[in-house]
Amino acid sequence: MKNILVTGGAGFIGSNFVHLMLERGGFETLINLDALTYAGNLDNLADIENDPRYIFVKGDIRDAGLIGSLFDKYDIDTVVNFAAESHVDRSITDPLSFVSTNVVGTQTLLDAAKNHWKVDPKDKYSNEYKPGVKYLQVSTDEVYGALGKEGMFRETTPLSPNSPYSASKASADLMVRAYHNTFGLPCNITRCSNNYGPYQFPEKLIPLMINNAKADKPLPVYGDGMQIRDWLHVKDHCAAIATVLEKGVDGEVYNIGGNNEKANIYIVGLILQTLGKGEDLITHVKDRPGHDRRYAIDNTKITTQLGWAPAYTFEEGIAETIQWYLDHQTWMEKILSGDYQNYYERMYQNA
Repeated sequence: MKNILVTGGAGFIGSNFVHLMLERGGFETLINLDALTYAGNLDNLADIENDPRYIFVKGDIRDAGLIGSLFDKYDIDTVVNFAAESHVDRSITDPLSFVSTNVVGTQTLLDAAKNHWKVDPKDKYSNEYKPGVKYLQVSTDEVYGALGKEGMFRETTPLSPNSPYSASKASADLMVRAYHNTFGLPCNITRCSNNYGPYQFPEKLIPLMINNAKADKPLPVYGDGMQIRDWLHVKDHCAAIATVLEKGVDGEVYNIGGNNEKANIYIVGLILQTLGKGEDLITHVKDRPGHDRRYAIDNTKITTQLGWAPAYTFEEGIAETIQWYLDHQTWMEKILSGDYQNYYERMYQNA
């Protein structure tokens, strides 16, 4: 692993991963390709922008010419694809953008990797690749659909997505699988549970509730708030991805979970309690279409086979996360002064 292409590295999880890799080292160059759409924020990376190992390129993963030129110029041997439209609510109002970025963008990256890494790209029967190359697709547990009161998602759980977002991610995963099985492309897929931590865009549950509670604004909770998620600290997630890059067996899928099942309403109440606010700020709004009731990840495979385990307890992680947002009000205010406010009103004003 010498030259790493990280796509979507200015977003929430991607920027945390860039920080982790630069802290760990062990490579020559990290190229961060990001289109800087609404959730991409270079402020997330301001502290490392002058690192000589780090290169930022503004661009779209669907741009085949640009992707090919990056492979040529930097002799890329590792791809970690975070780039995606990722918010379920947005996918309900604009499904086409999710198909375009998440599916077509993934296929564009896969094609570039195959063409640049294959020893003989003109021989369709050859599955021989340069040594040490790897494509890693960052996916989500939402591709599995929803669970009942019992059970957990395993890597063998059939894909059953319920929203345009999760359907587009499942489609991208299947494309990765196809490139491995048809062309022999060295690759892995990771599927994570709900992430939380620093630099998360404020449309997501935890930063949204922190921000509204600070300002004594209503906290919009879908339905009864009893949707259950397995919460994973973003730094644990990034450490797991780094582990898969180092030790993952080609073609394998690895589930990454935090072992922290919590209902949304519990999270909201904990944030209010921490900030000294009353539960009268909670406002129940109409549930969104196709809202999955429960997710839970079985992370046995990655813990037993690759030796990764989450380092954060939820209690440690949520306290640290709340404090981070309190300490970075300028970061939040810059985001809220833009298009997010219009989006927020569209999502919740009529609900």
